[in-house]
Amino acid sequence: MLDLWYKNAIIYCLDVETYMDGNGDGIGDFEGLTQRLNYLAGLGITCIWLMPFYPTPNRDNGYDVMDFYNVDPRLGTLGDFVEFTRLANERGIRVIVDLVVNHTSTEHPWFQSACQNKQSKYRDFYIWSQEKPKDAAEGVIFPGVQESTWTYNQQAGAYYFHRFYEHQADLNITNPAVREEINKVMGFWLQLGVSGFRIDAAPFLIELKGVEDEAEGADPYAYLKEMRDFLSWRCGDAILLAEANVPMEHVPPYFGDGDKMQMLFHFMVNQHVILALAQEQAEPIMRGLKAPPEIPSIAQWAHFIRNHDELSLDKLSDSEQDEILTRFNQDKEHVWIYDRGIRRRFPPLVANDPQRLRLAYSLMFTLPGTPVLFYGEEIGLGDDLSQAERNSIRPPMQWTGEANAGFSTAPSDKLFRPVISDDTYGYQQLNVVDQRRDSNSLLNWMERAIRVRKECPEFGWGTWSLVETHHPSVFAHRCDWRGGTVLAVHNLSKETCKITLDLKAEDGKLIDLLGDQQYEAIDGASHDMQLESYGHYWFRLGEHHL
Repeated sequence: MLDLWYKNAIIYCLDVETYMDGNGDGIGDFEGLTQRLNYLAGLGITCIWLMPFYPTPNRDNGYDVMDFYNVDPRLGTLGDFVEFTRLANERGIRVIVDLVVNHTSTEHPWFQSACQNKQSKYRDFYIWSQEKPKDAAEGVIFPGVQESTWTYNQQAGAYYFHRFYEHQADLNITNPAVREEINKVMGFWLQLGVSGFRIDAAPFLIELKGVEDEAEGADPYAYLKEMRDFLSWRCGDAILLAEANVPMEHVPPYFGDGDKMQMLFHFMVNQHVILALAQEQAEPIMRGLKAPPEIPSIAQWAHFIRNHDELSLDKLSDSEQDEILTRFNQDKEHVWIYDRGIRRRFPPLVANDPQRLRLAYSLMFTLPGTPVLFYGEEIGLGDDLSQAERNSIRPPMQWTGEANAGFSTAPSDKLFRPVISDDTYGYQQLNVVDQRRDSNSLLNWMERAIRVRKECPEFGWGTWSLVETHHPSVFAHRCDWRGGTVLAVHNLSKETCKITLDLKAEDGKLIDLLGDQQYEAIDGASHDMQLESYGHYWFRLGEHHL
């Protein structure tokens, strides 16, 4: 079982077009990303997750794909992609890519052919209705900018189904030819060196909306096993990481008996961590961790503080959502996207407080599962609310204090998206180069935390349990695996406090992993400890540091 590499991975999500411009045209590309591989290796990243980089009209940040077998010419060529994966693998970094197969762009040749000719083999790649369904206004994903899930196409003479924007027509997975094509797409990128896929919008990929008659009696989750079977035969250690923000009772069918998705993002814990950080109380984290059913031994949760979308709070009550906005001093009118969530990165939520930033990411790294960083989080990258919707949290990466944040040599008016230049999060004072030179910077703390996290496989592999602290603002848990035990303690409050940890007499000494202090041997079954404001500790229990 030691070859389940994802159990102890450090995943880093990035968008090629926002990361580094290698040819000076104002758009990030694979040439620029490849130049930054040494930086990512130095940070300690073991797996890069690439957001969509396929040819696209780019009406939804690349999630409207018009060719699954190529690279957007703005970002480079297939040759550039292969060179990138080769050099990443040389540095011990795996690559997983977004698999966006719930839908295609309406400019995809498949859809164009389906509209032009009812006899086209691609006609049944999509979902059609001669009449507009009565429930067409129900289930829209983007309220306020999307009015319906069915749109009439004049050329096709019918309505087509689209769970997302009208320029993203849903594929019909009840059609065996569609499933075969998806296999070909996966096989193509596996052949070019990727180690798996992040499955975009997994619940909508397997839904049978509009094809209920064709799918009568079918198990929609069976397709996930079909995907996994293909993947495992083609490349045994490749993984599927699913985006599935579903109720906890719907989680088991995504993992199956360990024969479907290997990983799911833990939206439940993410939202409860945000609530806990806002309330400065430990209880929400405990509640979030206890919410899901037990998962198979080879399965894994992926933990994150922020991702590339709005910060969804759908699993919290209305009052809890309002409390988060109030405690983080956010004006709902400016930061909330309809009923979908907060369009801010994390640093502006905590007024760029370095202690609270370290606290949040210390939590992420130590929660039982695999941590996922969104590009720029390692330096506390801010956001730009002048950009529409989710683009506010997708600014160019800030490398230096020089023009365009060192992202591009193009004139600033040629950048595909402006760099941040405000007084707090602007590139002039917040960038990689300056933080690299500052021993107290978030970047240097992050590098150290990642190194220690990789030396603590118990957090990724172990069995977790809560540790009683007798304090409502302190969250402590331990992870035990193969005779090793690690313990993480987090003070979510601005107030310093003294706590008593309930441990086992046989646990031995507490060895501070982030500091250089060896605590005394545990006397009996409790241990007193002082915690600073927003303080955190990682301990190894026993006699040895490593």
